[in-house]
Amino acid sequence: MFSILLSVAIPILASPAMGGTIQKTSTQDGAVIVEFADVVDKVNSFALAEPNGIAVEIFGAIAGRSALARGPIQTIRQGQLSTDTARIILDLAEPALVTGGTFTADGKSFRVNLTPAAPTEFSVRIAHGKTEILPPLAFRAEPPKRRYEVTAPIRTNVGKSLPAISGPADESLPLVVIDAGHGGHDPGAISPHGGLQEKNVTLAIAKAVRDEMLKSGRVRVALTRDSDKFIVLQDRYQLARKLNADLFISIHADSAENPEANGGTVYTLSEIASDREAQRLAARENKANIINGVNLGGADANVSSILIDLTQRETMNVSADFAKLLLREAMPNMRIRGNSHRFASFIVLKAPDTPSVLFETGYLSNEGDVKFLSSAGGQRKVARALADAIQVHFARRISVR
Repeated sequence: MFSILLSVAIPILASPAMGGTIQKTSTQDGAVIVEFADVVDKVNSFALAEPNGIAVEIFGAIAGRSALARGPIQTIRQGQLSTDTARIILDLAEPALVTGGTFTADGKSFRVNLTPAAPTEFSVRIAHGKTEILPPLAFRAEPPKRRYEVTAPIRTNVGKSLPAISGPADESLPLVVIDAGHGGHDPGAISPHGGLQEKNVTLAIAKAVRDEMLKSGRVRVALTRDSDKFIVLQDRYQLARKLNADLFISIHADSAENPEANGGTVYTLSEIASDREAQRLAARENKANIINGVNLGGADANVSSILIDLTQRETMNVSADFAKLLLREAMPNMRIRGNSHRFASFIVLKAPDTPSVLFETGYLSNEGDVKFLSSAGGQRKVARALADAIQVHFARRISVR
């Protein structure tokens, strides 16, 4: 009958059950509609004789349940041809030809159009064998071909212009480095509620945290940036390492497709993200060095040669302990998400010898969070939560020495 080949822009999952599982098969107006959990690799179909039928082979799919048939189709059967190929057999009550096959816009549903045919036409089609028909590829666009690529090595500024340290002139006191996410030409998330930019929110919160922490006189504080400027991701944690910081906190404000998503979340380092959302967020934040195709992360050898030893469990454990403490102190002051301690491979958390957390203070896609994070009162509450957690953290660290 016919064969359909899809040009695949991304690799098919090794385990089809995670992607193209056949969820539903139905008949409608002389056509068969097959719905998948996700896009599949390719589809072939051809005519069968004795008994007359049509075979539909779906590569990158797992077979589902058989379905009720009607019209020219007598029965619909499904089976697994191989580990990654499902086969659907359409047993025909009368000869029919496939006159077309189309996918929906998202590629998760395929329609096989059938037309009744004379026995002689059906026999000719069997003898003809497979015919390839290329479908529209709107649901899976080809990635744009690169005409050129520009790599701009940017020298690190670490060690040349270290940020000022605020607080008592006593180097025995713990030092906390607060990193206001994004900045300069990188605005971060932009709120649909008034156009608030993440870079401005994070800077305001970072300054509020610094001011709140300095009230105690027991902690020194440095900001990676105290103005609207861009800092390469690796330089952010490198600044903390150069200053011999005892704790590194990166401040952010997320956005989500769901406008109801709200509340704070704390992330600590893991090469394996705790869930898809954490993985998505880490991927997005780690691309902050790439602006307009220019890779700003191509720093000199001093940065690129840093080998992150994830076997240093002590640093990661201290980070995780502080994350739990921060969530405890934050709950009376602000909204916190469920499953609020998550793990992701953020570049800014990869200092091997500095306990580090990334604090997503809320969602700029949520109207309530925007009002809270943009207000002086809300920023003070976030600052108070962080300051309280930091005080308890260092008190505990001193007590166990």
